[in-house]
Amino acid sequence: MRKILISIAMLSATMAAVPASAQAWRIQPRVQREIQSDINQLQNQIQRAAQRRTISQREAMGLRRDATNLQRTYNNYLRGGLNRTEVSALQTQVNRIHIKLRLERRDWDGHRG
Repeated sequence: MRKILISIAMLSATMAAVPASAQAWRIQPRVQREIQSDINQLQNQIQRAAQRRTISQREAMGLRRDATNLQRTYNNYLRGGLNRTEVSALQTQVNRIHIKLRLERRDWDGHRG
């Protein structure tokens, strides 16, 4: 128990010695490009599914709206610089739209949802 307390004390002292700017998590340009690439791929997949008629035009329209809202959110976040929370939120939204697309392809009912 004593070793754990000493380790925690040393860790907190080390973190206090590091300047605040070094503690801040910086988004790398590579991460920004990856998120933009994911959004572009998602839009292309929706377009291809609509062209191949694996989803209806109504389903495609709803998915396109979701992808456009995601792009708009990404652009808004990018203005102030992305942080961990925003990157996580964007990736979650990308994954949700991918899941929606996959489900719409498999339901064959032509209705959204």
